[in-house]
Amino acid sequence: MNLKEIQEIVKLMKENEITEFEMERDGLKIVLKKSGAVQIHPNTARAESSDVHMLPQNQSAPKAEPSASQAESMKKGNIITSPMVGTFYRAPSPEAPSFVEKGQSVKKGEIVCIIEAMKVMNEIESEFSGKITEIFIENGEPVEFGQPIFRIE
Repeated sequence: MNLKEIQEIVKLMKENEITEFEMERDGLKIVLKKSGAVQIHPNTARAESSDVHMLPQNQSAPKAEPSASQAESMKKGNIITSPMVGTFYRAPSPEAPSFVEKGQSVKKGEIVCIIEAMKVMNEIESEFSGKITEIFIENGEPVEFGQPIFRIE
């Protein structure tokens, strides 16, 4: 299962007001709940990573709450949020330039950052067209599911 498939499932859950989804494929079990918790239960091998949060079946992960300064900044514009738990990177490599800078215009579908999860680099595309007015996360910092990353006006 890849990120696009998970995002499609989440989108269908929202559109159809489904509060819980469970699926098992190729020895991997995924449980999605409306509270924002993602549960992954490998049946054969256990993945070890500091970026992965394994949850017992009846426990949910806390949703990231924006800080006071982030809450103030989110009053105007569209917010791009993290679709997963992982590590935020502004550039494809340490020596490469950032995908986007504050003040830069972006188009819907343009890559704005990378989030590393389970040693996989996931390119995050802008959901909106406009000008980046704020970057909420510093390069290399951990991000939570639903945490604000960029503000676009």
